[in-house]
Amino acid sequence: MSGRRKFILSVAGMAGAAGLAAGFLRAHRPRPLGPTAVADLPLPLDPAFPNPLRLPGAEGLFGMADTSEAFMLAAKPVEHPILPGRPARMLVYEMEQYGKRLHNPVLRVRAGAKMRIKFWNALEETSIIHWHGLKVDSNNDGHPHYAVAGGGTYDYQFTIANRAATYWYHPHPHFLTGKQVYHGLAGLFIVEDDEELALQQALDLKFGETDIPLVLQDRRFDDQGGLVYAPTTRESFHGHYGADTLVNLTPRPHLHVTSRLCRFRILNGSNARLYRLAFRHGDKLLDYHVIGTDGGLLDRPRTVQEAFLAPAERLDVLLDLSAASRGDAVTLVSLPFDAMHAESGGGQSARGEHAHHDAHGEASPYPPDGTELELMRIRVQRRIAYERVMPQSLSRIDPVAESPFSPRLIVLDQAKGKWGINGAAYDMKATPITVRRDSVEAWDIRNVPPTMPHPMHIHGFQFRVVSRQGSPEQQQRVAIEPGSLAATDLGLKDTVLVWPGETVRIVTDFSHPFLGDQVYMVHCHNLE
Repeated sequence: MSGRRKFILSVAGMAGAAGLAAGFLRAHRPRPLGPTAVADLPLPLDPAFPNPLRLPGAEGLFGMADTSEAFMLAAKPVEHPILPGRPARMLVYEMEQYGKRLHNPVLRVRAGAKMRIKFWNALEETSIIHWHGLKVDSNNDGHPHYAVAGGGTYDYQFTIANRAATYWYHPHPHFLTGKQVYHGLAGLFIVEDDEELALQQALDLKFGETDIPLVLQDRRFDDQGGLVYAPTTRESFHGHYGADTLVNLTPRPHLHVTSRLCRFRILNGSNARLYRLAFRHGDKLLDYHVIGTDGGLLDRPRTVQEAFLAPAERLDVLLDLSAASRGDAVTLVSLPFDAMHAESGGGQSARGEHAHHDAHGEASPYPPDGTELELMRIRVQRRIAYERVMPQSLSRIDPVAESPFSPRLIVLDQAKGKWGINGAAYDMKATPITVRRDSVEAWDIRNVPPTMPHPMHIHGFQFRVVSRQGSPEQQQRVAIEPGSLAATDLGLKDTVLVWPGETVRIVTDFSHPFLGDQVYMVHCHNLE
């Protein structure tokens, strides 16, 4: 897990990594550029995607923070126009630094860095910050029993023990997590190490320009552009879905790029919605290359055309646009799929063709889970000479550790309108799962019908997904490794999607250097 390992560059690119899908390449051979003035002209506005994607910058939303010194994050309400021209109330983490105000700042640190963060809860309700995916002691993990009342503060001090990856931070107070995340409280936490920096240098990647984070969140708005969050009883049980899907809090966004390898760090920051992600040019799906998941880089890239991404999961991908011409457009989409909500009792499953009805056939004010969605338009603004080659070796991933114990069964079920784990509902004072320090355990997470998909998250540790059994056909279709594993299952993980009727086996090394007993959470990341 050390950040100092040899980075191996391949002299030849991966099979399939040299360009876009074959049909795209045949239609778009590189052509000489015209005069520079023509190449620099702005592209015509695309009325379907009129808004520039919000990107990390020096201030404002997704402002890049200096994390070398102690700093304060304040959870507070602000007025911000998520919909253009219509300022509305939302919640943000605010940081003031060097005379600038950052909202939901991007925290970018090196592995091994020491963090000192003061959280100030400037809300009128309790809150606490969870550092999603980071290996910290339970005092720093954001467990709801540490939530502070409005006006209170909480001090965090921890060392970055994780390898490079895209992590994130969000509130975790009991009963209020979904509401607070929905209204805007969430930020990116980027960890870098020597392997990551070597990849950036090899591919000439620059964060915020050619290495771009994409936070996917679906939301509902009123006529004034304000966020609407009032879950019905059914939505409190199945999850709250929005009518509009935002990328980096941008509705209908476009991104202008050059003809090269582009890196996208994709976080599903939605409360409940799943995505089946693909890049589409015209009517053809393009190959893209998965280089990392929740816990960082994979051992080597995997070429796919689609991938499921559940709430809280991350996907690190490369899209090769080196053969594209000026003006070419690629759309990031969520393809239609069976959301399998019929397993929760009666009705038909939500599919893309039933965009105006929910899983029970009732009229819906939002696209049901599984509906086809167009998320973002990517357009090539300029052709450039780009000769970097994707490395075939990215990182060293240790083999899955063996456990001396029989797999522990973790059953996801429901009774009397409440979800439970092994028949128990959440009790803040109870610790029904106990593991020994420094032990390795295999867990069989079984999603028992009647049910729905559950993205299961373990705090404080990364784990390995080793097999899926009883998977639905749509999950089997994206499997690329033994054990019916998809690209999103590979490498180190902190969240895994478990479909209805499926059993997913994970292995976790519970070693840690912290003194005394540690209390963490395991839960479904459907925030309602």
